[in-house]
Amino acid sequence: MRKIVVCTFLTLDGVMQAPGGPDEDPGSGFTHGGWQKPVSDDEVGAAVAGWYERSDAMLLGRRTYEIFASYWPTADPDNPFTERMNSMHKYVASRTLTSVQWQNSTLLEGDTVDAVRGLKASDGGDINVVGSGDLAQTLMRHGLVDEYRLTVHPVIIGTGKRLFADGAIPTALEPVSVSTTKGGTVVGVYRPNGKPGYDSY
Repeated sequence: MRKIVVCTFLTLDGVMQAPGGPDEDPGSGFTHGGWQKPVSDDEVGAAVAGWYERSDAMLLGRRTYEIFASYWPTADPDNPFTERMNSMHKYVASRTLTSVQWQNSTLLEGDTVDAVRGLKASDGGDINVVGSGDLAQTLMRHGLVDEYRLTVHPVIIGTGKRLFADGAIPTALEPVSVSTTKGGTVVGVYRPNGKPGYDSY
């Protein structure tokens, strides 16, 4: 069975929106696009590269797919991620797209949750959910996320879309690996581990 892995860059206050550039996603009046690069470092890049080595596909929502499809096909070929992003398979969950043009892309048909269950049961490597906050939250609500690979950066911006938004299902997490880079970013890999426990001191 394949693993569904949520791979996300977060601020310290949990915002995942538009880490890559000022114009990436200005939805809802978001003015902090491009917040990640000033607080990132080489160790973050190495960790993320490792996450992709263990996967052979991405699962993307419409908005993230359109952002990626407008950038990676013409990205700098010397960027080590360019060939990887273009060559790996992309599964796209959308209620509005009727076709996808980026190479190796497949538009999921029918109910997204059922389609992802089918992907999990198929042969292959890990499937990374990248960005795609609404999609990630749908998968979390239906118990389809097998692992979280998160980089939590030392910056607070106060507004924006959060990975764990209000209404997230309470979940205990088992840490698989956690480290801190020289720039202060926490790189954590966690697996869902049932419901949280509650106690008092």
